Amino acid sequence: MKPITRRTALAGTGAALAGALASCAPPNPGSVNAEATIPPSKDRVKLTYWAWVKDLQKVADIFNKSQDRIHVEASWIPGGGSGGYAKILSAVAAGGGPDIAQVELRSVPEFALAGALVDLSRYGIVKDKFDPGAFAQAQVGESVWAVPQDTGPVANFYNREVLEEELGLTPPSTWDEFREVAGAVKDAGKTIFTLDPSDGSYFVMWAMQAGATWFKPEGDGWIINMTDEKSLKVAEFWDGILADNLVGTGYGAFSTPWMAATGDDKVLSTISGSWSDALIEAVPGAKGKWAVAPMPTWGDGYASGAHGGSSAAILSTSKHPAEALEFCTWMCTSPEGIDAMIENCGIGWSPSADYIGESRTQPSEFFSGQNYNEEVMVPMAEGQNLEWTWAPLMQRFMDVVGTGMTKAINGEQPLVDLLAVTQKDITEIMQGMGLNAEEAR
Repeated sequence: MKPITRRTALAGTGAALAGALASCAPPNPGSVNAEATIPPSKDRVKLTYWAWVKDLQKVADIFNKSQDRIHVEASWIPGGGSGGYAKILSAVAAGGGPDIAQVELRSVPEFALAGALVDLSRYGIVKDKFDPGAFAQAQVGESVWAVPQDTGPVANFYNREVLEEELGLTPPSTWDEFREVAGAVKDAGKTIFTLDPSDGSYFVMWAMQAGATWFKPEGDGWIINMTDEKSLKVAEFWDGILADNLVGTGYGAFSTPWMAATGDDKVLSTISGSWSDALIEAVPGAKGKWAVAPMPTWGDGYASGAHGGSSAAILSTSKHPAEALEFCTWMCTSPEGIDAMIENCGIGWSPSADYIGESRTQPSEFFSGQNYNEEVMVPMAEGQNLEWTWAPLMQRFMDVVGTGMTKAINGEQPLVDLLAVTQKDITEIMQGMGLNAEEAR
């Protein structure tokens, strides 16, 4: 396979941005850092970082005190879909903006396509410092478009006291076992799991774990393949689950009704990203009752999928990308940076290759005294589908898949049909954006 190039990734910038990020003004493709590599400054440098995680300045302050060459100032912005992305891209379009911005990993290719990001492979980003699953999500072909800041390897968070002690069931290790356990839980008048009917991220995560690669950069374009054997297997499985009403579909995890039902021991688990642990701790009366198990697997798939995660993306208008990369690498790989982000920002899973955070090496009183991060989350992070690549239109794509999920839940269109319809629609949308895209044959 010929790797996708920066020229390919940015092809059709103006038209593509209008289609993929219609609410945002298109950046200036002739921005200061569009092509030339800018050497490190000989003078003291001030960097700005826009992010929606809380208290990022406390992390930056630790870095600032460690040396006197680079000073980082962090500013809070709304989440990406709540206006943050529009603010970032509008600033870049005007030739300004911060040096660094928080961008969801799945949205990184869209920002790259818009000409808003620096290709960090030109600045010597060190791949070996990062967790392979995290690094793969920031990479398209030979280019690395952001520094992974946190990720969401998936595990099974479950009510141990009710599932194991009251019902005599064990957390399922395979998806076939999940179906059996879900049926037993239903027979007991409870629900194993609930889905937000409009949230397509779960379907994406299931397919990713199964080994699908829906978007593949090849030559000067993209191959869209959503109807492969692995994807169809996942769709058929969940069509059966929905047809038999084995999971709840009225509300998603961590919503107000979910919190109430889960606190009443009516919903017994969520299979979702590592960041779920902090949210589950808000379930009334759940302390000491819950535990964590691996994600159920297919025999020929991966240990886990990815669910959520963000990056520290260096914007193309930055005059100091080398210094920005130095700070981002420190923040996202050093023990000092990781511990500070966990303590102050509540990040998801660490993107560092060999450090998960000091606080995550200890047994959890909430999760039944289990050392679940080392016992479960480390293997989940290590068992990722490294072939998965995010496409440069994920906001649009997630809307399409979310609509399809709603139709499947309402009995209007099975997920098996959703795959073929979405593959065709997304290919046409990408072609309309000026991209060379075709359906897999």
